[in-house]
Amino acid sequence: MQRRPLLSALLESNAGLVSDGALATELERRGCDLNDPLWSAKVLLEQPGLITEVHRDYFAAGANIATTASYQATPQGFAARGISAQDALELVALSVRLADEARRQHLADHPDAGVLLLAGSVGPYGAYLADGSEYRGDYVLTAREFRDFHAPRIGALVDAGVDVLAFETLPSFAEAEALLALAREHGVDSWFSFSLRDGGHISDGTPLADVARLLDGQPHVAAVGVNCVPLDLVGPALAALRLHTATPLVAYPNSGEAYDPGTKTWSQAERQDDSAGGGAPATLAAAADGWREHGARILGGCCRTTPADIARLAGKA
Repeated sequence: MQRRPLLSALLESNAGLVSDGALATELERRGCDLNDPLWSAKVLLEQPGLITEVHRDYFAAGANIATTASYQATPQGFAARGISAQDALELVALSVRLADEARRQHLADHPDAGVLLLAGSVGPYGAYLADGSEYRGDYVLTAREFRDFHAPRIGALVDAGVDVLAFETLPSFAEAEALLALAREHGVDSWFSFSLRDGGHISDGTPLADVARLLDGQPHVAAVGVNCVPLDLVGPALAALRLHTATPLVAYPNSGEAYDPGTKTWSQAERQDDSAGGGAPATLAAAADGWREHGARILGGCCRTTPADIARLAGKA
């Protein structure tokens, strides 16, 4: 069934949108232990109400988009816990219901909040591997294997009523091609955001120019961009994409801390205020105007960002 492309309509009307920030960071702050191959998806099993709480916090901070807790929620990942494929897909659908409940609660308290969207998170195959390969893209699957891996979760998210599919932290051009083919089948708006090797290449080494050409002008691809990358790579990456596509851009980087996928730990990186044009930006808000000048229409945060970061980005703090 084809749906009205709500996100595309909003972006075409020149509406800039704010997405949410890190889900896992806020769940950990609430006491969840996410040192697990399922990462935040394990909370769907253990304490789903906490996920709704986090979504509500981001809406209260000014986010227009809530991203579901399905990044690492796959039938293959849940199978390791003895969960059937049918029950796993019900958990994927639960991630949408939890976000929708937060949206309903927020709109009940703030009826003037405007349009709030639910983005169904589709992490890459590398996220399922849980070995940091979503930052390397060093896995090789056929188009059929990618399809078999991703199709059930995408179907569950669409059937549960997401407004947009968020294909995120993609390190692999071949995987993006397979996801694009799946996205065409559902007729739901999507965005494609990539992890980076540097400011001109995604993690598997493919030039951003090729990524832009792949997605440019594709029906229901509402935005293309980057996520889960250092703050200082966002501007160069957006500039590289803009040279080869007129599609709106999306960016939601990390907080500025450095991630070690081997130890699964974060360390505080050197952060400078870029308000005067020198060095790396210290915050999302400090860099936002420059990213918008490159064509970014959806801005948010990824790992280690918080509702406070989103509030500053949305101009509410």
